[in-house]
Amino acid sequence: MSRTLRFAPYNVGRWLVWGLTAILFAILPLVFTKGFAITLLSQMGIMIVFALSYNMIFGQGGMLSFGHAVYSGLGAFFAIHAMNWVGDGLVWIPISLIPLVGGVFGAVFGVIFGYVTTKKSGVPFAMITLGIGEMVFAAVLMFPGFFGGEGGISTDRVVGEPFLGISYGPAVQVYYLIAVWCFVSMLAMFAFSRTPLGRISNAVRDNPERAEFIGYNTQRVRFLVVVASAFFAGIAGGLSAINFEIVTAENVSALRSGGVLLATFIGGAMFFFGPVLGAVIFIYFAVALSEFTDAWQFYLGVFFVLTVMYAPGGVASLILMNLRVARFGLFNRLWTPYAKVLAASAVLLAGVIMVVEMSYHLTLGMSMSDTVSVFGIDLDARGAMAWIAAALILAAGGWLFSLTRRHFMDAWGGVQTMIEDRIKREQGA
Repeated sequence: MSRTLRFAPYNVGRWLVWGLTAILFAILPLVFTKGFAITLLSQMGIMIVFALSYNMIFGQGGMLSFGHAVYSGLGAFFAIHAMNWVGDGLVWIPISLIPLVGGVFGAVFGVIFGYVTTKKSGVPFAMITLGIGEMVFAAVLMFPGFFGGEGGISTDRVVGEPFLGISYGPAVQVYYLIAVWCFVSMLAMFAFSRTPLGRISNAVRDNPERAEFIGYNTQRVRFLVVVASAFFAGIAGGLSAINFEIVTAENVSALRSGGVLLATFIGGAMFFFGPVLGAVIFIYFAVALSEFTDAWQFYLGVFFVLTVMYAPGGVASLILMNLRVARFGLFNRLWTPYAKVLAASAVLLAGVIMVVEMSYHLTLGMSMSDTVSVFGIDLDARGAMAWIAAALILAAGGWLFSLTRRHFMDAWGGVQTMIEDRIKREQGA
């Protein structure tokens, strides 16, 4: 019997996606050159690593955690202490490798806390992580000698002699450091999802009884995934310490854990690139939008609720559904319905923003003036005409959205029916 060697062909699409991602990371600071834009991009890179690390246990492992900030926060504390030790001459570690310190200590605490949390699954796991998160947050405030109390620990990332002119003083240099670590971490986490451990974690998520039946220890699988996830969360914490040069109790708080949960779910936990999208959207709301309005948390909450109601698969699922339509060459049937529903949504959104901004101004900003700027127009928050205009726009937008949404859903349903019929004909042939 003859034997032949067969080599699997290169996945050109995958290489193209990763190559374009690397190019995008490299050219973004050349396009967005302002200081605020560089800061925004840096925070997005950190959040991408953090969200992907969370998705290792949530989306891939089926473990809902309310205390994932513990690993990134503790990793950040050890990373910032390492930076201070470098500045004092006690140790020699290149600043470029400081995120690895955060990752190592994140994994150490992943071993400690993961041993406890993974003894249970489902709701008990979630409750245990919540309790551990609150315990660690309290401990950070109880031991100010190491954690700095409420003020936290600060540092200076510009230590030692610059290497090839890189001192990490300029924000753009910090961005490129974050971009490199973000890209490497993304590759590593994607590779992890293709390993036997990553595959069996999916099986444990979907059917733990069957996984145990074929001989796998589900608790051990969950434990190893938590440790790996904690390592990458610690890397995100180390990058945060370098970027902000300060770490406080907020880094291990439930607020930070809730934020990464929102980002992951908004993007789409069942897709690898979903948390990437979610991290970008979350940072846009929390950083960019917060520069313009105090109501950014309200808008983020509304966006999250709408995602849960109408796109439980996240933004990634919406993109993939539309790509499926485009692949079958039927997207031209949706151009007009999309244009109409988006136009109606814009009118509805304008009315909502007017009402929200004037309401916030009445309760929070009246000490400064009676007027609030919305879309560059000054509105009198106490004036009847502004509220009447807002109510009319809101009502008109709601009516138009209701009308165009029905037409869009009819068109969408027709397209999906055509796709299913075409698939059946191809399978029959």
